[in-house]
Amino acid sequence: MPRRSFRIGRSFTGLGLFANRPIKAREKIAEYKGPRVDAEEAGRLERRGNRYLYEINPRVTIDGTPRSNLARYANHSCNPNAESYTYGGRVFIRAIRNIKTDEEITYDYGTDYLKYVIGRSRCQCGRCRRRRARKQRDVRALKKRRAARLARLRRRRRSAR
Repeated sequence: MPRRSFRIGRSFTGLGLFANRPIKAREKIAEYKGPRVDAEEAGRLERRGNRYLYEINPRVTIDGTPRSNLARYANHSCNPNAESYTYGGRVFIRAIRNIKTDEEITYDYGTDYLKYVIGRSRCQCGRCRRRRARKQRDVRALKKRRAARLARLRRRRRSAR
């Protein structure tokens, strides 16, 4: 049996964490590790493009850049199957529902990250992709109905002449 309950693999958004075995709800999956930096240093890192910053509180942030921090590969989802929580100044990711084998482990990064970094229209989670696909289907169906209505009107006009 593997030591970890997850593996790193190719996901829709890049690299991601995938369950090696079924994971039960509330089971701890990984710890978000890295050096602790103050707010000033975190701001400097963020301006340079660091995307692996996890703010514990307004004064302390974890820089999750080191590759030994495997929890950094857990991607964002608007419909997550895991959550992050802080215990004793350490950050962990745990399952909020049962996760099946080979299912991607995702958690909600929060509204600020979604709004300012990812952008609502560029979110690649399954829920947002389905929402955008549904909107596109609705727009195509509307255009098709309008074209059919316009064709009927043209035929009526021609036959009335």
